[in-house]
Amino acid sequence: MIEPFVSAAITFFVVIDPPGCVPIFVSLTRGAEAARRRMLAVRSVAIAACILLFFGVLGEDLLHALGITLAAFRIAGGIMLFLIALEMVFEKRTARRESRVQEVTASPEVEDISVFPMAIPMIAGPGSIASVMLLMGRSNGLAESLVVLAALGAILLLTLVALFAGGALMRMTGPKVEAMITRILGVILAALAAQFVVDGIRTSFSL
Repeated sequence: MIEPFVSAAITFFVVIDPPGCVPIFVSLTRGAEAARRRMLAVRSVAIAACILLFFGVLGEDLLHALGITLAAFRIAGGIMLFLIALEMVFEKRTARRESRVQEVTASPEVEDISVFPMAIPMIAGPGSIASVMLLMGRSNGLAESLVVLAALGAILLLTLVALFAGGALMRMTGPKVEAMITRILGVILAALAAQFVVDGIRTSFSL
C-alpha cells in the first residue's frame, strides 16, 4: 500500500501546491493578528477538505447520474490537469493567483478569505477535485480508497502546517527557488495527466 499512497500523495501535492498557497495566504492576511491568521488557515483547509471529500466519495455516483463514464472523466480530467501543468511550467498559474489576490485585496468589504480564494479555488480547485475523483475511481476496494483519502489528508495537513509557518517559509525561500520548484512540479503533473488520458483511452477501447 506504500506505492499507491506515495503516488496519490505526489499527485495531490503537485495539484494543491502547498508552497504556492503560502505567499497567497501571507499576502491576504498581512496585518492580521496571529490568532486570526491561524483561524483562517484552519478554516481554509477544513472547507477545502470537506469539498474534496464530498467529490472523492460521491463523485463517481454523480458521474453515473449525469451519464458520464469514468473513462471519459479520466480523459477530460487528464487534459485539464495537463493544461494546469503547462501553466505551472510557464508560470501563468502564479500570475493568475496573484491577480486573484489583487481582486480580493481591492475589495475592502472582504474580510474572511477562508472560503474564497483560499479554500476555493486555491486548495480545492478544479485540478484537485478532478484528481481526487480520478484516483478514487481508479482504486479497487475500500482499502485502496482509504489509502487515497489518507494521502489527501496528509497533503492537506502539510498545507495547514505550511500556512501556519507562512512567514518563515517566505523568508527561507526566495521567488527564484519557488519558481524552480513550480516548474519541476509542473513537469511531473504533465506526466501524471498524460497517464490519466492513456488509462481513459485504454479503458474506453477495452469496453
